[in-house]
Amino acid sequence: MYDYFNGKLVSKTPTHVILDVGGIGYHIHISLTTFAQIKEQETCKLYISFQVREDSHTLFGFATEGERHLFNHLISVSGIGPNTGRMMLSSSTPEEIQSAIVNGQVALIQKIKGIGPKTAQRVILELQDKLKKQGEDTLLPISISKQSVPEEALSALIMLGFQKNQVEKVLSSIVQTENNLSVEALIKSALKKL
Repeated sequence: MYDYFNGKLVSKTPTHVILDVGGIGYHIHISLTTFAQIKEQETCKLYISFQVREDSHTLFGFATEGERHLFNHLISVSGIGPNTGRMMLSSSTPEEIQSAIVNGQVALIQKIKGIGPKTAQRVILELQDKLKKQGEDTLLPISISKQSVPEEALSALIMLGFQKNQVEKVLSSIVQTENNLSVEALIKSALKKL
């Protein structure tokens, strides 16, 4: 139904943005990969995946067509819904996910929260041949946030469904051992420990 929206970023967090397109504000869920690419921008173009469920109509936006394409492949697999697909694209880069699928690396896919061994095997079984035939260009530039990195990471992880006290403990332990991490790196590191 929608291919892309091009507009002004009214607000943005690591999990969603409000994009003003012609005076209409769209609430669009995004991955951490997309956030990394748009967080310094005032306007942007997001490629849209419109998901209709019984109880909701939800927009998911991506900075590149390749990331959207991979997201649509992921959610076509039984057991992976849009939020799990977004979690996958927030835990690893699209290139890493695609490489893990194409090379049959079940363990790498299984490390992502919400993905068990059977689902990881199903992802590889259903998508391996499709992704071998296609190439995606979804490079992820990482940059440092100007806001409080731990606070932004905490907010993003809570929005992704994690418990606040659990996230605070994990983030605290990471920040004590590793300094000067970007929001993306901190969230990815926390996702591996949650």
